[in-house]
Amino acid sequence: MMNNIRYTIILVDDNIANLTQGKNILQTFYKVYPAPSAAKLFKTLENVIPDLILLDINMPEMNGYEAIKKLKADPRYADIPVIFLTAMSDEDSEVEGFDLGAADYITKPFSASLLLRRISKELLIGQQRRDLQNYANNLEKMVREKTATIFDLQNAVRSTVTDMVELRDISTGGHITRAQCYMKALMDELIRKDIYKEEIKEWNIDIFLRSAQLHDIGKVAITDLILNKPDKLTPDEFEIIKTHVSAGVEAVEKIMRHATENAFLRHALFIAGTHHEKWDGTGYPMGLKGKDIPLEGRLMAIVDVYDALVSERPYKKAYSHEEACKIIEDGAGMHFDPLLVDAFLNVRNEFEKVTLETSQD
Repeated sequence: MMNNIRYTIILVDDNIANLTQGKNILQTFYKVYPAPSAAKLFKTLENVIPDLILLDINMPEMNGYEAIKKLKADPRYADIPVIFLTAMSDEDSEVEGFDLGAADYITKPFSASLLLRRISKELLIGQQRRDLQNYANNLEKMVREKTATIFDLQNAVRSTVTDMVELRDISTGGHITRAQCYMKALMDELIRKDIYKEEIKEWNIDIFLRSAQLHDIGKVAITDLILNKPDKLTPDEFEIIKTHVSAGVEAVEKIMRHATENAFLRHALFIAGTHHEKWDGTGYPMGLKGKDIPLEGRLMAIVDVYDALVSERPYKKAYSHEEACKIIEDGAGMHFDPLLVDAFLNVRNEFEKVTLETSQD
């Protein structure tokens, strides 16, 4: 009838005359299954799932109210719209029916035009509901596909850039990979203990962890003569090394100008630009202090320093895990955010595990 779709209706009435009359009215437009009792209705439902049920209320053995309760309790049938057919016209009966989940009421004796109009209206509502659900499902699929595309882009950018940094800076092999593992341990602890809950509740943690690998992106702008110098840097050379922060910010900002996705790059921008700031304001490049330093940068500060301490360099031996933890603990309130230091100390064993595992690779 609607959109050339021949809908299916089960008509339930213990009065054979009503059953026959209803079938004769409906069968021109719909596929009709007559049922003389509620028991027959449920028998029919074993083989036929209708688009609508017309259900008489006053029936022996199981009345319409009992039948609709059973329908709505079964997930297979709960969404099938039910229109009650009744000789009763009192308000209390209608309210009870609607409370049980009835879509509409038709009072007997009914006219053919009224019956068809009420059924057409309810089927249209049902079709619109299904169309809306299909749209929602398709939209969800599109979002998943878009998200997958964004992750692919993130991975491509991250993989390419981090490989470039690792190849350039031969003295810090594996640092970027270890940093991400340390960061995950630290983030898991923040989530467990509700530390900075309000700040991270909107973060996608997977995206944040990916972005952390870009913290040293600016090192690609540093000359190899300084980046891979086998001796301790001079003060002038250290000033040049420090420019990797501004170079990193500039690189991320260039990418952001040509990208529609921002969460990944925004995290990367904050991490690259502020992971050398210090809690007491003595860091670089901006001398930010306390919570003026973005949380991303405060987290990376701990991760970056820990890895630098436990890693051997041409100009220094590696500190032990215990020594590195003590240095970070002593730096609480000066170099590092005290709350984050507490979180770090709670997961220090996980940091050591990452260090040991990667040193065996």
